[in-house]
Amino acid sequence: MESCPSSKVILRMQGITKDYPGVRAVNNVDFDVRRGEVHALVGENGAGKSTLIKILAGVILPDAGRIWLNGQELILRSAQDAFRAGLSFIHQELGLVPSLNGAENIFLGRPYPTKRLGLVDWSALYKQARELIAQLDTEVPLDVPVAQLSPAMRTMISIARALSIQASVVAMDEPTASLTDQEANHLFRVIRSLKQRGVSVIYVSHRLEEIFAISDRVTVMRDGQVVATCPTRDIEAAELIRLMVGRNLSKAYPPRRGMPGKPLLEVRNLNGSYLRGVSFTLHQGEVLGVAGLAGAGRTELLRLLFGADKPSGGSILLEGRPIKVPSPHAAFSMGIALVPEERHSQGLILTQSVAENITLAHLSTFAKGGFLLNTKREAAVVRRLVQALHIKAANIRQPVSQLSGGNQQKVVFAKCLAKPPKILLLDEPTRGIDVGTKFEFYRIIRQLAEQGTGILLVSSELSELLGLSDRLLVLHEGRAVAMLKPSEIDQQTLLAYCYGRRPI
Repeated sequence: MESCPSSKVILRMQGITKDYPGVRAVNNVDFDVRRGEVHALVGENGAGKSTLIKILAGVILPDAGRIWLNGQELILRSAQDAFRAGLSFIHQELGLVPSLNGAENIFLGRPYPTKRLGLVDWSALYKQARELIAQLDTEVPLDVPVAQLSPAMRTMISIARALSIQASVVAMDEPTASLTDQEANHLFRVIRSLKQRGVSVIYVSHRLEEIFAISDRVTVMRDGQVVATCPTRDIEAAELIRLMVGRNLSKAYPPRRGMPGKPLLEVRNLNGSYLRGVSFTLHQGEVLGVAGLAGAGRTELLRLLFGADKPSGGSILLEGRPIKVPSPHAAFSMGIALVPEERHSQGLILTQSVAENITLAHLSTFAKGGFLLNTKREAAVVRRLVQALHIKAANIRQPVSQLSGGNQQKVVFAKCLAKPPKILLLDEPTRGIDVGTKFEFYRIIRQLAEQGTGILLVSSELSELLGLSDRLLVLHEGRAVAMLKPSEIDQQTLLAYCYGRRPI
């Protein structure tokens, strides 16, 4: 076996290439990781990051290239090969078995400790699991199904699993996507602790503030190639964005043109399982931001308005008329559309095509003779939306499972726009997508508002709320605590309101 050229480098990938029909996903990529460093891997959706990580994980085989770990060349033909080599992967979906408890998931894929008769030694299993969790300076119940744990706890279970195999390299793909700011900060402390032990971390994230907070070096990929690698401290955010998208981007948030119009949606003393007496008015052409910590009631508010949950009290008026929203189907018929928080389970049918996903909620619009589908009309509408939203797909019949995350999110948007809505409910619409695509979404949101659509925007990114919103509704523990003008506050002030405090 040939040795890796550098003693400081623990992992090296050289000349990695992977072709799919009609596209080169990864093109002659060189990438290395040093011992005890956090190496960020960034780029737009479709840049090749996920393909590179899957090659390292042994999930897919490269068409060309070589990989070394600790000076020895690796041949990775399966995920088990990577696992045995000491490579661990924390994917956005985490790869846990929901019905198994934390301890069982930590040791998943390896023989459990046994007693003399071959029975599982549960005491030893839980003891080892507790020791691993203790290394992360956190507390996680190990005897309950992981389905009952918070996203942060499930992430800690995945990290403990990496420690259990004494991984020398841990790759984390969007690990904070479902975490609160407080939970994310705890994860960063854990990552710094891993660094001190000599563990190397490959960190994939679209959140640039995380890249600058946690990484030592950053590699930028674009169109399947590496375009830059440098120490994170030596690059500015604007230059990093330019390298990722291949061009200079104009101002992130499009300027407001015109003023909001007459009242469109009035919510009075709305109650739900967690929401308590929330009231507000949304105007035509207005972007009303909804701020608050995780669990403040933001998602429940949108689900109540969309008919996905049932209110326990209060009233809703649409264009001055009281309405009941018994179901999402009824909401769509009233002109209320929702881009949900989690696109895979709530917004898409991954096995169906781009066209089928876009028109699924509006089949009656394309009906011919009551039963047949007017496929020509359907295709014309779909192609118009694909072009308007710049959805990158081989054709409109391509399964959405084959699209990048950003393009999948655009398909969810397109579904909401197939029948122009009066009210658009957006729940974390830019979560898990790259910075270039985010700017496209900002443009789309502003254009819709200018056309008179009323938009309710939930986002955990305070800068996004301040940059896009005409007004801000702040929720705290299920109650509305403030209605603010973004021009009059900053992120620190907004965060204080989110915590239920009034700034001095």
